[in-house]
Amino acid sequence: MNDAASPSSSPAEPAAKPPRGKFNFWRWFWLGTIPVSLVWVYHDFYVPSNQITWSKDYASAQQQAVQSGRPLILYFTGEWCVPCRIMKRNVWADSEVESVVNAGFTPVMIDVDDPKQAETLSRYGVVGPPTTIITDPKGTVLRQAQGGLGKAEFLELLGKRNPAGNPTPIPAAK
Repeated sequence: MNDAASPSSSPAEPAAKPPRGKFNFWRWFWLGTIPVSLVWVYHDFYVPSNQITWSKDYASAQQQAVQSGRPLILYFTGEWCVPCRIMKRNVWADSEVESVVNAGFTPVMIDVDDPKQAETLSRYGVVGPPTTIITDPKGTVLRQAQGGLGKAEFLELLGKRNPAGNPTPIPAAK
């Protein structure tokens, strides 16, 4: 028998192709989902740098606040906290917020996962990030906000804006 003449081994036959014009749902689903997912992840985890002069820890921030007479901003955050990252991108990186904070406050960023910060967390009753607390130089709470804030809400918390547009000062330390 001649094996070269068998119809199954003919190199001239093209491979079977799917019918042209048929919509392949799963192909288009993944081609659309992957780019959208990458953009979403980038949006949630990208944090630009800011020009705020952060204190390295609570003790040094309180010491600076006592020396300067400025109130403290305690920002409790975590590396895993998506609302914290959004707030860092939309609020802390804003030039108006940077100038207000650097001019009138002693800011400190406190990582809620750092075991060294457990005493500070319990002192202020922080249950989760993001939490923003404004204190006088002695550590007495003046204002507090739990959860993510927008720029307008944050400036209002600082006492620089209220809904009527008039500044509301933070009481001076006594």
